[in-house]
Amino acid sequence: MSVFGLVMINVIAVDSLRSLPATAQYGYSVIFYYLVAGLLFFIPTAFVAGELATAWPKNGGIYVWAKEAFGKDTAFSLVFLQWIYNVCWYPTILSLMAATLAYCINPELANNKLYMFITVSSMFSIIVIINCFGLKISNYLTTTASIFGIILPIGFVIILGGVWILSGRHPQIHFSNTSFFPSFKNINALAFFTSVLFSLIGIEMSAVHAQEVKNPQRDYPKAILISSVLILVSFILASIAIAIVVPSSKLNVVTGLLEAYQLFFASFHIQWLMPVIALLIICGGAGGVSAWILGPVKALLIASEDGVIPRSLAKTNRFNAPYRLIILQGIVFMLLSSVFIFMPSVNSSFWLLSDITSQLSLIFYIGLFCTAIMLRYKFPMVVRPFTIPFGKIGLWVTCLSGIIVCVVTIGFGFIPPSDISISWSLNYKYYLTIGMATSVILPYALTKTYARINFNGSLK
Repeated sequence: MSVFGLVMINVIAVDSLRSLPATAQYGYSVIFYYLVAGLLFFIPTAFVAGELATAWPKNGGIYVWAKEAFGKDTAFSLVFLQWIYNVCWYPTILSLMAATLAYCINPELANNKLYMFITVSSMFSIIVIINCFGLKISNYLTTTASIFGIILPIGFVIILGGVWILSGRHPQIHFSNTSFFPSFKNINALAFFTSVLFSLIGIEMSAVHAQEVKNPQRDYPKAILISSVLILVSFILASIAIAIVVPSSKLNVVTGLLEAYQLFFASFHIQWLMPVIALLIICGGAGGVSAWILGPVKALLIASEDGVIPRSLAKTNRFNAPYRLIILQGIVFMLLSSVFIFMPSVNSSFWLLSDITSQLSLIFYIGLFCTAIMLRYKFPMVVRPFTIPFGKIGLWVTCLSGIIVCVVTIGFGFIPPSDISISWSLNYKYYLTIGMATSVILPYALTKTYARINFNGSLK
């Protein structure tokens, strides 16, 4: 595989539209936040995943790595975290698709909780059915949708933002040395840093290809460096483009990208493009969900085949799709999507699910960094085609920077955004805490219960 091929895989795996409205809240200082996140989290994650994927190239990813480092129970817990944070993420990206569809029919529907629940559930069901026909169709949908539904809309909004500035139109943000650095006067603004970090997850998906490049020790870091620059630049410029045209006080975390497009198109007299861009965004969301539906499920499948959870869950259909795990995933998805009905607004539902997703993903990445440290000491003689540079010092600096950023950002995640009312602030923290605690404790409880059942059964 060429460096260019690996770069393209990284860009498609990481680039997403969902987080852009939230990161746009930072305005010009979003550059500062992304540089910090890129240096201390994004690149360390890529390096760790590259080392582990080339040393243990078996299918299963984090399950195989964590099993070697800490045993089956911890490995399943990390796989479960990866799975559950993705299930929490599905309603958020699908709500963006539903809001986009609403803009083409009746924009008021974007704030209708029942419409959101029904539309999100219907879209998910369609994508699940497609994935039940196997990996080939799923990969085709993912690749096509990622190019036309994610990369193209991101690039187009960046171009529109550039034209807006070059044509002398008034931006809604200030470009100065002062506004480049974040202001900590509004502590609630730190909540959006979870969106910055979450927008950068996923690069470990491509790490399995690290050993396929000609010279992993030279070409993999080169691909990561190029990918990091492209991804960070695309996120930064797209976030700024949205902030340029939509005032932060009016920026909706669900429909912010659509609002930006609407204002751009109205100003440039090209409103006829709105249905086209809406269709592309819907396709991009579908591709993003499709890309992740089978990945974490495949890891659960390997855990099931390993006897950690019931082997009956590992059953596949004639297209080799683990349909029982996919159905289980759909049930959990429906339960999570019900927050659109019970929360006071679509905005608060979206942010609660987004925050739980981000928090759980950060716990998962703490586990990933700890796994890399343990494996380097436990299996020093294992051949690693790619190794984190500068020996054990480089390993510790890389992993500790990632762990510290994750821990600090988890703390930020308990600060509700300013648009969540004071009356719901305490409930927000309560729901977030319960969701995180359940997701961390449940996998251990499941493995211990299943092991006890097996042990009692063997005695009989």
